[in-house]
Amino acid sequence: MYTLYAIPNCDTVKKARLWLADHGVSYQFHDYKKAGIDRPTIEHWLTQKPWEELVNRTGATWRQLPESERPTTSQEAIVLMMAKPSVIRRPLIELNGKIVALGFKTDDYQQVLIR
Repeated sequence: MYTLYAIPNCDTVKKARLWLADHGVSYQFHDYKKAGIDRPTIEHWLTQKPWEELVNRTGATWRQLPESERPTTSQEAIVLMMAKPSVIRRPLIELNGKIVALGFKTDDYQQVLIR
């Protein structure tokens, strides 16, 4: 089963969840606000994507960060993502430990999630 990592009140996440429901795609929802995110999960994601792709550098959380708190290395990014999971690009969808989608694009979802 897919796992969708996100925060529930994000507009992009709402669109993605609606698309998934409309297409009958089952998933479990991992709410960063309630469950947080742990270092091993982030480190595993970093074996698949660079930290620059995992960190949403256009969102409000990033824009509110002082320049001195913005990461320049993967280790700094891990610490930031654990402390402020809202900075992780969302939604992130994983299947059997593999990131299958990052963000929401209907064409990508159609290709990857519909079998």
